[in-house]
Amino acid sequence: MKLGIVGLPNVGKSTLFNAITRAGIDTANYPFCTIESNIGVVAVPDERIEHLSGIYKPKKVTPAIIEFVDIAGLIKGASKGEGLGNRFLAHIREVDAIIHVVRCFEDKNIVHVENKIDPVSDIETINLELIFADIESLDKKIKHLEKDCRWGSQIEKNELEILEKVMSLLEKEIPVRNMNLEIREQVVVDPLFLLTSKPVIYAANISEKDLGRKPDEMELVRKVAGYAKTEGSEVVAISARIEEEIAQLDIEEKETFLKELGIKQSGLESLIKYSYSLLGLISFLTAGPQEVRAWTVKRGDKAPAAAGKIHSDFEKGFIRAEVIPCAKLLEMQSYSAAREKGLVRVEGKDYAINDGDVVYFRFNV
Repeated sequence: MKLGIVGLPNVGKSTLFNAITRAGIDTANYPFCTIESNIGVVAVPDERIEHLSGIYKPKKVTPAIIEFVDIAGLIKGASKGEGLGNRFLAHIREVDAIIHVVRCFEDKNIVHVENKIDPVSDIETINLELIFADIESLDKKIKHLEKDCRWGSQIEKNELEILEKVMSLLEKEIPVRNMNLEIREQVVVDPLFLLTSKPVIYAANISEKDLGRKPDEMELVRKVAGYAKTEGSEVVAISARIEEEIAQLDIEEKETFLKELGIKQSGLESLIKYSYSLLGLISFLTAGPQEVRAWTVKRGDKAPAAAGKIHSDFEKGFIRAEVIPCAKLLEMQSYSAAREKGLVRVEGKDYAINDGDVVYFRFNV
C-alpha cells in the first residue's frame, strides 16, 4: 500500500513525514523545501504479532508495512506547471490513497503560502488542481475516442458517453470519488487512474496545546470535518510536531508520554488504522519458530489469494487452510493445545480471510 502525503507548502506534511519515517528531511520554513518525493516504508503497529512472538520466540518478526510518499508542495496553477506542479502530479498518480495534510493551527512564525489560515480554502485549492489535471487528461481521451467513434463499435460509443458524463461532473468541480458511478461506468473510468478517483483522509494538523481536545472543540478542525463529511472522507486530528517527538522515543517512553498527554494512541497509529479501513485492507498472520509475520490482503480475499501473498506456489497448489483467530491462539498459548480443543478450523478455497486469522496453508505443487 502506497499513501501520498500532500498539502500546501508549510502545512506540516514534511514534519509528519519525519515522524512516520524518522527520515529527518528538511522542514525549513519556506515553500518547496521538499524538492523530490521522499519515500519511507514503515511498520504497521500490531500488538498481535508481538504477543505471538512471546509464544513462538521466532528468529524473525516481520510486521505488515505501508509505504508513505512525501510529495512536493502545491500551489494554485500546479495543473498548468506552476511551482512544482508537474512533479506533484506525476508522483500522486502512483499512490493508492491520499493523506491530505491541512493546517489547523495558528503560528506567526510559520508563513502560509496564501497568507491566511483557512483549511477549507486550502483543501479546495488542491482539489481544484487535481480536478483541472483530470479534465486535461480526460479531454485528450475523449478527443481520441471521438475520432474512433466515426467508425467504431457501440462499445466505444458507450465508453465515450460515460467519459463525457464524467467530464461534465468534473467541470462542476465534483471529484470522481464522489460521482457515485455505476459499476459499468466504473469499469471504464478506473483504467484512466484519474487523480480525483483516489480516496482521501484529511490529517488536520493541530498545535501541541490542542492535543487531547475533542475535534468538535476546535473550530478549524470542525471546518475540515464539515467539508470531509460532504464527500464521505475521514478526518484525523494530529499534531505533526508531537508525532515527530514521539517517533524518537522507545516503547516504554512512548507509553509514558502518551499517558502524560492524556491520549490512548498516537495520531500516526490512528492514521494507519484509517488508511487500512479506507482501502479495505486487513492483516492475517503466520506464526512459527522461524518467523512470526503479518500479511496484508483485501477484505473479502479468499484463502488461495491470501496464500499467494506468501508464494505463488501456495496459491497454485492450494489444498486447504488451517485457521484459528489470533485471540483464541493467544488464549491457549500453543497451536497444539488449540487443536486439541477443536479451535483450529479447516477451510477450503471459498473461505474469506478475516482480520487477525492465524493461518497455516497446506499446498501441493
